Parts: sequence; C-alpha cells; structure tokens
Amino acid sequence: MLPGDKSISHRYAMLAGFAEGTSRLMNFSTGEDPHSSLGCMQAMGAKVETVGRTIEVTGTAGVLAQPVGNLDCGNSGSTMRMLAGLVAAQAGLYRFVGDESLTVRPMERIRKPLEQMGARIELTEGHAPMTVRGTPLTAIDFETPIASAQVKTAVLFAGLQAKGTTSIAEQVRTRDHSEHALRAFGARLERKGDRLSIVGGQKLRAIDATVPGDMSSAAFFLCASLLFEDSNLVLDALGMNPTRAALLDVISAMGGVIKVLDVQETYGEMVGTIQVNRGKTLRGIEIAGTLAAQLIDELPVIAAIAPYTDGGVRIRDAKELRVKESDRIALVVKNLRTMGAEVTEHEDGMDIPGGQKLRGGVIDSGLDHRIAMAFSIAALRAEGETEIRGAEAASVSFPEFYTWLDELAIR
Repeated sequence: MLPGDKSISHRYAMLAGFAEGTSRLMNFSTGEDPHSSLGCMQAMGAKVETVGRTIEVTGTAGVLAQPVGNLDCGNSGSTMRMLAGLVAAQAGLYRFVGDESLTVRPMERIRKPLEQMGARIELTEGHAPMTVRGTPLTAIDFETPIASAQVKTAVLFAGLQAKGTTSIAEQVRTRDHSEHALRAFGARLERKGDRLSIVGGQKLRAIDATVPGDMSSAAFFLCASLLFEDSNLVLDALGMNPTRAALLDVISAMGGVIKVLDVQETYGEMVGTIQVNRGKTLRGIEIAGTLAAQLIDELPVIAAIAPYTDGGVRIRDAKELRVKESDRIALVVKNLRTMGAEVTEHEDGMDIPGGQKLRGGVIDSGLDHRIAMAFSIAALRAEGETEIRGAEAASVSFPEFYTWLDELAIR
C-alpha cells in the first residue's frame, strides 16, 4: 500500500488538532511535510501520539494556544499557507518560519483574502517568515485569482471561524480534499456551480480514518510502467479523487492500459485498486490550460520521461512550477540537457521532442523531492549510470521511494 496521501494527511492533521476529541489516523503520510503540520498543531496545544502505524491526535476543541516559540513549517508551503487561515481568528500571535526554500515561496496570495476578512498578517517582502496576529474575522465573498487549493483551504479554515457565510468562487476547480475533510469532521459546506460556501461558528468532532494512498507518489511508478512494454503494476488502496484523477487520463493517453479492479468511498474520497500495463507505444501529449493546473505536481515526472515518447511532450500554462520548492521548469530543462536531451524552455513550460535516447549523468535535484524522484525514473532507461545529487530530498514526501523503486525494478 502506498504511503498516505500527503494532501489529505495535512488536512486531517490540522482539523484533528482543531477538533474536539481524539482522532485516529491510519496510514498517515510518512513524508516530512505532513509531520510539520502535526508538529505545528502540537505546538498549539494538540496532543499527538504514534501507536504503531496510527497517529492519534487529541484536538483543542477549537481553541488554539499561542505557541511558546516559532511554528516551524520545515519545507512545507502547505503547512504555512493553510495554517495561516486556521490561526487567523485565534487569540494570540503566531510566527511561521521554514527552511531556506520556503522563505522564497509566495505567501502574498493568502494574505490578501485573509486580510479582507480582518486578519493581521506580516510578511517579509511577500515571503516567510510570516506573523499572524489573531483577531475576530468577518465572512467575505472571494474569487480566487489563481488556481490554488492551498489558498482555498486557508479561506475555508478562516471562514469556519468567521462571522457570517464565507463563499469562494474558483475559475479552475482545484483539489477538493479540504471540502471532504471538513465534512468528515462535521462541518457543513454547500457548493453551487463554481461557488463554495461555509457558515462560520461551526464546531468539529474527531474521526477515525484511513488515509488513501497518494496519487502524486503513485505518479512516479505509473510513469515508470510506461517505459517498459512488459510492465505490470498493481496499486492497492489508491486515492482516486476525481480532482486528482486527471493523471490516470494522461497515463492512458500516453499508452498505459488501466483497469480499475475495485473502488469505494470513504469520507467523500474515492479509493480503489488499479492495474496498469503499457501498450505497444509510448505516445506524446500536450498539457496546457486546466489540465496543467490539475497536474502541477506530476508535471516533472511526465517531462522526465518525455524524450522516450514517440511524439514528444509540450507543456504550457505551468508557470506555477517556477515557485515550488525549486524552479522546477529550469531544473527539469537543465537535467534533461545533462542527460543529452534536446529541450526548449518557455516561461510557462517546455517543449521536449520524442524519439530521443538519454544517457546517465549527474543530476541536480535542487533539494526538491519531486525533481529527485522524477529523474530517478528517467534514469531507468538511460544508458549508463545516473547520480542524483540531493536524492535524500525524497523524504519530504516519500521516504520509502528508493526502496519501492528497487523492489519494482527487480520484479
């Protein structure tokens, strides 16, 4: 079973820490980022205990304590952005810090809507460190200027505590894990078309839940299965949320043959078992517009296998890749060229011709987990040995990645 979904684990950690009672979270993500969220909740009064493979979180019943020191978000932008919404209505002062890469990631995007609600937020030239001074909030009607599930979540978490009904309209539908998680913990939300609303003053209650396997982690092995004609990959208990399932459509379009062997629903999340084989050819694809937003985390590994396709891969409308843990467009282009590929860089994407052969080389991960893992997959069919510098960055989201890769490669 894949490690628990990173996005869902973040949200469960925060809401469990905010709810009344003790939540039991099975298959919680083993990645460092969601554990940063757990650590921050613990610093604000939640009790966290590991019992075997279960994380038990006793919440604060909606009243967070002012932390003694800084809230350390590590490498996790998700932790910093979403928790800003949760603490904005709480009494006290909350100072968020993180590692070097987190201090250059944009935080202005969450300050604007939260300040419209009455929050007081101080940034350092638009970035972390970030200080939030808690204050009573008032509901707003907010239209998201960018496709960001983290911004939406920050506003929902603030709206949960605000006076009135907060509504959010999305131009591009983003991941809906926060909506499902809030409902799982007892909150009432309403969706009409592209507008989502939440009434303030609601209380949350603890849950027992199993976190589905992470689709973004699965992406690396799904792409690896496309590289070999005799591949046969079965993934159990995989999160198949429709707002994340665009990846499966892309794998099919590139030549993967996918069979859904089982599917069920748990707390609004679809969970299933899939089998993946490769067809006769590995086809190229164009990814742009809404699809690029839906696949923003998976684009590096799709790009990394693009030279092996017959028609190449064209990526556009993915400028958000430049403000992740690294400039992922620049690093993908740099590393593909290191491996001998022809690639054209654009401000919002890249063009990677197909029919190319890659050779081993020294890969610069930029200490970015998705770059390290993506080029480990590209290296599977490269001629010669590939060295991934900063390979340990994979532990941010998937500490078991290299063990899994070894096992699957042997099979």
